[in-house]
Amino acid sequence: MTRPCVYIGLSKPKSPSNVGAVMRSAGCFQVDAVRYTGSRYPRAAQYCTDTKDMSQTIPLTGVADLLHEIPENMQIICVELAEGATPLPDFKHPAHAIYIFGPEDGSLSQELLDKAHEVVYIPTTGCLNLAATVNVVLYDRLAKSPEPLADDSLIRQSRDTNNRLKVRSIQPR
Repeated sequence: MTRPCVYIGLSKPKSPSNVGAVMRSAGCFQVDAVRYTGSRYPRAAQYCTDTKDMSQTIPLTGVADLLHEIPENMQIICVELAEGATPLPDFKHPAHAIYIFGPEDGSLSQELLDKAHEVVYIPTTGCLNLAATVNVVLYDRLAKSPEPLADDSLIRQSRDTNNRLKVRSIQPR
């Protein structure tokens, strides 16, 4: 069985803090690559630093077209508040996907939506910010995974070096 392949596509992001948070999420949820379009992020990034630089392990690449040279079997999933989109709780994630997110202050283009295999949205009142949206979508993918990673070895590997907590007993309420 082939390992699932997941890309994140960011259309014209502007905020280095949001892209930094997306990169942290990408590392936590084992994303293979993050791509972005536009010139706003690289221009702003030169004035900002991020404390958790995941670009050392996950490629963060500026591209002219988010769909150029993606693997052939990859499904295009646009995440957007668009009429007719599928609510995320009803969505079945494909094994190989590029999840494409719009800019913090705009929307994906109709042309990009028309190329998507699926358009999904998070059924909230109002819109989440870019990094929060990426987190929710990636968590939903993990939660619906047929083989979720969930055991004490994952906890030991993931937690901060100052955390040595263990659950000893649960008190009835």
